[in-house]
Amino acid sequence: MPNRPDPAHAARTDGGSSSPEELSEVPWELPHRFLGLDDEASSFDRAAAVILPVPWEATTSYGGGTRRGPGAILEASRYIELYDQEFDLEPGPRYGVHTLPSVELTRAGPEQAMAELRSVHDRVLDAAGDRFVLMLGGEHAVSSPAIRSHAARHDDRITVLQFDAHADLRAQYEGSPASHASAMARVIDVADVVGVGLRAVSQEEVDVARAHDGVHLIWADEMWRDDAWMDRAMERLGEKVYITFDVDYFDPSLVPSTGTPEPGGGDWYRTLHFLRRVFTEREVIGCDVVELAPTPGLHAPDFLVAKLVYKLLNYRFQDRY
Repeated sequence: MPNRPDPAHAARTDGGSSSPEELSEVPWELPHRFLGLDDEASSFDRAAAVILPVPWEATTSYGGGTRRGPGAILEASRYIELYDQEFDLEPGPRYGVHTLPSVELTRAGPEQAMAELRSVHDRVLDAAGDRFVLMLGGEHAVSSPAIRSHAARHDDRITVLQFDAHADLRAQYEGSPASHASAMARVIDVADVVGVGLRAVSQEEVDVARAHDGVHLIWADEMWRDDAWMDRAMERLGEKVYITFDVDYFDPSLVPSTGTPEPGGGDWYRTLHFLRRVFTEREVIGCDVVELAPTPGLHAPDFLVAKLVYKLLNYRFQDRY
């Protein structure tokens, strides 16, 4: 069942617009914010987490629709039960989540759009202060400006933990260095990369990984043999970690709604087990979830990804419970 907001806060709904006090007891729908949180739990001043939707899509090479991903995630999140049995409480209202409006990037071209997004992300991080920023894409190209923005704020080299079916290490793809297939190639000069769940790469990308000591790839079939891959991944992670989560990491039986669904891939509970370990043993400085391409009439993938975002935030703030 959806989480109906407290009537005391229900009069203020989407976008923070205010209704007359005499309408405060009307059973309004859940606000169009992450988790459908009420005004108090979603206010910027109160929130410890900030959701940044970036519904940008320009270089997808097979199935399209990632521009609708952030909206589908936010919509599905309004029907997630807030209780998390791992922590035996409802974490979301405790730490609070502020949902920003969607970013509308320039249509002058991918390179110009990514330069604009870098500026946007810098400004969001400045405004966020100590708040944790989680970006919702859009195609995977949007991750590069966000990662570079975070990397510029730390003296030590950060590590990108990449959940993905693809390595995204091509110098360019279909003529664009700002392609979704080049997302990690655009950051390996400022960050190490640990990719997990990989199962569809080019020879070029394998060569790039072998040529860089800071790039480590863990194949999906390794993950299905045993859980030793988790130790190998943890050994490669630095102290400060940025997580980029392309949802085609998951087996397409779980998330078919993505541009290039590859057979094999991650499952739900082992992924959560690994994520909780990462958040416990490392400092996660930022995060994005990208590449959901919603399928009309098929809500399960949208819901899974929305719940993944909730779990990421719950793990980030687990020291508060």
